Amino acid sequence: MRTVLTAPIVGAVAMRVVAVPHPTGLFLPGSHVVDPRNRPYSPQYPLWADGAQKSRWMRLPDASRIDARDSERWDFPIGTRLWKEFVFNGRRVETRLLWRSSDTAWTFASYLWNEDQTDAVLAPADRVRRAAEIASGKWHTVPSRDDCRACHDNGRTVLGVTALQLSDDRDPHAPHAETLQPGMVTLRTLLDEGLLTGAEQLQGRSPRIPGDARTRAALGYLTANCGHCHHDGSRVATVRHPMLMPAFAPAAQVRATIRTLLAQSTTWELPHPEPGQNHDRDGDHQQFHAHRQPGEADRPGRTCPGRRAQPAHHAAHHHA
Repeated sequence: MRTVLTAPIVGAVAMRVVAVPHPTGLFLPGSHVVDPRNRPYSPQYPLWADGAQKSRWMRLPDASRIDARDSERWDFPIGTRLWKEFVFNGRRVETRLLWRSSDTAWTFASYLWNEDQTDAVLAPADRVRRAAEIASGKWHTVPSRDDCRACHDNGRTVLGVTALQLSDDRDPHAPHAETLQPGMVTLRTLLDEGLLTGAEQLQGRSPRIPGDARTRAALGYLTANCGHCHHDGSRVATVRHPMLMPAFAPAAQVRATIRTLLAQSTTWELPHPEPGQNHDRDGDHQQFHAHRQPGEADRPGRTCPGRRAQPAHHAAHHHA
């Protein structure tokens, strides 16, 4: 039996596909037991993935630390690895790897589990449609590596390991929230173990979105599900609403965000000729879908999970 996730990593680096003869290291050799050096974590605002049960792990190289001087864009050391496993109806379907392979590059890989759950093989770089049926007529799609980069190369590579997402002041009303299990890494864990440098601004206070319970939960959801694409510096979003909440948002910023999102009209150009029609990248242009196809779970490169493309004039809460 081959051990899952020991196939070569293949990643797109500087527009080249490079084969790296290196096991991912998620499991102990010859087993499906997670290596204890891979630390579990759970972002307080998880990305919705069609009801998938997800597990996540991170591993920093020995004697290394995360540079947290910019609390919104942590700089991870070379060799950092993060995994995310997707389970539907009690069955592993996919495991993804994000690996900082050099000072200037991250490598992305997806591994697809077989039917008897004994092994996972490296998925093709150009997407696997209908990889597994997760409900009647609903299928999981393994994203292409360009899909991965659409979200992860848009200002911040690691999306779920941030000061806000790992805050110990977790939002009890976060949509689709996951229970924090014993041993999971939090911001306090990283601080206490000295794994963050330049983190003085994070000492003594826990990141939190200000506002009442509904405001906090709604903006947290938008931060996790929309903010990685929809922010002021986005290269991929056709509408750049400020949906990405920082670790310590002032109340004025929250009010301004709400005013921007609610009851406002906007106009944008869809990257396809007709409303409701999908369109992939066009040559070198970063043109992406206005919606995610029903049944395609956790597909990067799309905005507004589950929402169909709208006509060019629409309310902001039907954002593209």
